[in-house]
Amino acid sequence: MDHSKVASQTQADIHVHGQIDAFFNRFRIGTLIHQCGIRKRHGHSVRSLTQTIFSLSFMGQNFYRGIVLNQDLPFGKDAAYELLKGVRHNWRKLILSLARRIFLVFNRLTDDDRESVFIIDDSTYDRSRSKTVELLSRVYDHSTGKYIKGFRMLTLCWSDGASCLPVDFALLSSSDAQKRLGHNLKAMDRRCCANQRRREATVKATDHLHDMVNRALKAGLTARYLLMDSWFTMPATVTSLADLIPVIGMVKKIRTVHYRFQGQNLDLMAIYRRLRKRRGRAKILASTVVTLSSGLPCKLVFIRDRTNGDWLAILSTDIGLPDKEIVRIYGKRWDIEVFFKMIKQHLRLAKEIQCRDFDALIGHTSIVFMRYMFLAYHCRMSTDHRSFGDLFHACCEEIRDITFIESLMRILELTADRMRSIGAYCQKTFDAFFYVAMDVALNTLSIVKNRTISFSVNPES
Repeated sequence: MDHSKVASQTQADIHVHGQIDAFFNRFRIGTLIHQCGIRKRHGHSVRSLTQTIFSLSFMGQNFYRGIVLNQDLPFGKDAAYELLKGVRHNWRKLILSLARRIFLVFNRLTDDDRESVFIIDDSTYDRSRSKTVELLSRVYDHSTGKYIKGFRMLTLCWSDGASCLPVDFALLSSSDAQKRLGHNLKAMDRRCCANQRRREATVKATDHLHDMVNRALKAGLTARYLLMDSWFTMPATVTSLADLIPVIGMVKKIRTVHYRFQGQNLDLMAIYRRLRKRRGRAKILASTVVTLSSGLPCKLVFIRDRTNGDWLAILSTDIGLPDKEIVRIYGKRWDIEVFFKMIKQHLRLAKEIQCRDFDALIGHTSIVFMRYMFLAYHCRMSTDHRSFGDLFHACCEEIRDITFIESLMRILELTADRMRSIGAYCQKTFDAFFYVAMDVALNTLSIVKNRTISFSVNPES
C-alpha cells in the first residue's frame, strides 16, 4: 500500500473541506439557509447537512456512497433526504440571495465599460432510465433531435465576460398532459413553495422569462443586456422583455414571423434579399432597422455563418448599438453553454442522486448550482489581481489613471529632491533643466494648458 499517496489524498481532502467551509463562512450561507425557510426542528444542523451534500462531487463520491453507506457521518440518510424533500424550502430564494452576494464581489472587480449581461437558455435534465419520477415527461433534446424522458431546465445566468453565475432556474415538465409520464401524487399545502414549483413545471418556458428577469433585477443584480438563443427570440417575447432590459438574440429563419420593413411586412429571408451586402469576405454582411408588430424598433445584423457559408441574423432592441458591438456582446452567450457542460459532466447534475420526488430534484439542482458558484468565485479570486485587496485595487486604479505628464512631473520632482542635497550649483542647473523639460513635453504632446502647474522653483532666480 502506498502510504504517501493516501496521505496526499487526505491532505487534499482537508484542503478542499477548508475551502468549502471558508466559502460558507464568507457568504454566511448558514444564515441564508435559515432566511429561506430551510430549517429543522431538532437533530443535526441544516448547514452541516447542506455542506456535506455540497462537498460530495469534490470528494469524488455520489449520494449513495457518500451519504447512504457512509457510517462515519453524524447523521443518517433520512436526514439528508428530508432536507431535499422539504415542501416549504425556498431553494429559489437561496440561489438568488447567494448569487447577489457573489455578484457584489464581482461587481467591484468589473470595469464600468465592460458589459455585464443576463443569459437565458434551457438544457435537458436527462432521466431516461426512470419510470415513476414525479412529473416525468417526454422532452425534446435539441442537440440530438430526439425526445427523451426527463425535464427541461430553464436557466438564467449573469456574466461579465470573465465569470458566470447561475441566478435562477425552473425545472419544466411538458405543458401537454399527454406527454407527461409521471403525475403529482404528493399531498401538500397549495401555498407552499413546492406547490408553486409544480404549477410552474407545466407552464410553457416562454411564460417564465419575464418573471425570472424581473426577480433578478429586484434582487439587486444589474446587467446591460439580455442574451437569448433563437428558440426564445420571438417578437412577443422580445416585446415583453424589452420593458425590463435591452434584448440581443439570434433570430430563426421562419416564414411565419414578419417584421415591418420599408412599409411592408416581410419575413427574415425577404428582408435579407432586399439589403445590399458588403463585398468580399466581410463577417458582417448587412444590417437594418425594422419594427415588430408591437411597434418596437429593432436592429437586425446579418453575419456570415462560418460552418456552411450561409448567413445568421442577430436582433437587438438597442438600435444605437454598432453592428460589431452587437456581435461581440452576443458572443458572451457561450458562457451558459460552458455552465451546462460543467454541471453535467463534473458537478454530477442528474447523476449523483436518483430520487423520484420532484422537490428532491429541485433541492439537489440548487446545491449543484451552489457548487458552480463556489468554483466561479475561487477561479475569479485566484486569477484577478484586483481581488488581492482594497489597497492593491486602489493602487492599480491610480497607476492606470495617471497621465504621462503627471508621471514626468513626479519623476522630475523626486529627482530634484534628490539633487538639492548636492549644492547650490546643482540646484540652479536642475531648475533650468526642469523648466525646459516640462515646457518641451507640453508643447510636443499638444497639451492644452488649462490647468495651473505650480513649480516650487523659479527659473529666473
